[in-house]
Amino acid sequence: MQRRSSATWLALCYAVLVVYASLYPFWPWRMPPSLPWPGVVGLPWPRYWGRFDIWINVAGYWPLGLLCFSAVIRGSGSLARALLLTVIGLPLLSFSMETLQYFLPGRVPSLADFLLNSAGAWLGGLCAWGVLWLGGLDRWNGWRERWFVPHSAGALALLALWPVGLLYPAPLPLGLGQLFPRLRELAETLLENTPWELVPRELNDDLPLPPGLEAIAIAMGLLAPCLLALSVARPGWRRSLLVLGALAIGVTTTAWSTLLNFGPDHAWAWLTSTTGPGLIIGAVLALLAAFMSRRANAAWGLVVLTVLIALMAEAPSDPYLLESLQFWEQGRFVNLYGLAQWVGWLWPFAALAWLLYGVTQSDRGRSEGQAARDGTHERPVGENPETTIKP
Repeated sequence: MQRRSSATWLALCYAVLVVYASLYPFWPWRMPPSLPWPGVVGLPWPRYWGRFDIWINVAGYWPLGLLCFSAVIRGSGSLARALLLTVIGLPLLSFSMETLQYFLPGRVPSLADFLLNSAGAWLGGLCAWGVLWLGGLDRWNGWRERWFVPHSAGALALLALWPVGLLYPAPLPLGLGQLFPRLRELAETLLENTPWELVPRELNDDLPLPPGLEAIAIAMGLLAPCLLALSVARPGWRRSLLVLGALAIGVTTTAWSTLLNFGPDHAWAWLTSTTGPGLIIGAVLALLAAFMSRRANAAWGLVVLTVLIALMAEAPSDPYLLESLQFWEQGRFVNLYGLAQWVGWLWPFAALAWLLYGVTQSDRGRSEGQAARDGTHERPVGENPETTIKP
């Protein structure tokens, strides 16, 4: 049985993000007055384009080529399939996106974008081929075997996406999952002037959370990815490094996001008297969780994610933040921020679903031969070999 690779999940997620960036804002759709000649030659050459357009189109498809090539190699091991997907499949995806832009008045199809996207995908595939030739994938397999248990691809993909969600500024540091307020706003718009019209929110509903709840929300925001990582990590000293690494990534990414929105002078303005205790509480609890079993970490992860989602549903939006975001939403980074925004909204729910699956799954179906090939005799999640009583 072939083990599923985290590169597969990351490639699928990144492909969805590419489609989002290519077709944003998705409306209004309309039939163009005239369609060009079918094929690549029908795409027009842009009149104006600069260095940013070159960089963003190449850089946007480079990770997709890298991930798709790695996913095929890790999945089937076929070099021909990996080259076919990277050399032909990804340019076809770019061509489809450019063609669909004819039906969106706010987007401009471009032959240059198609060529640059294809070049970026080919460059990513070439880099992945070089890593494969140098033995990088074998080293990654060895590293993953030492740090994580088998069948952890979904969790590793979610952990890789966690910093992306932090790029979009949240009402609270590390506060992902503020989706319910957006759903309420959408429902209010759709049901306006109907018998099912929702009651508008009162002004006092937008009051900030008390400092104690803010600290708890920040602690939950750090604890959630730590518990997700610990639910698939092997026992040992490496678990503490995972917790410290999550803390470093969370702090660095939040500072970078603040820098982009408010300038270098305010990069650390989010470190307040409430944020510090929240980070300390989250880090201490995560270090204590490193001594628990994987199943226990997965179960507590469900609780932590539920609390985080509930608290973020009550956290109001910062008016100064909204004013700052208008600059981004009217500029070149609207697609980038749109992607990070969706990741930030959906990440806790995806992690919740994966942990729920991790708690309920059973490893009894794995054969002893497969366990021997993996280098470990797999037990049910959370079972400790020292405390297992044999009949």
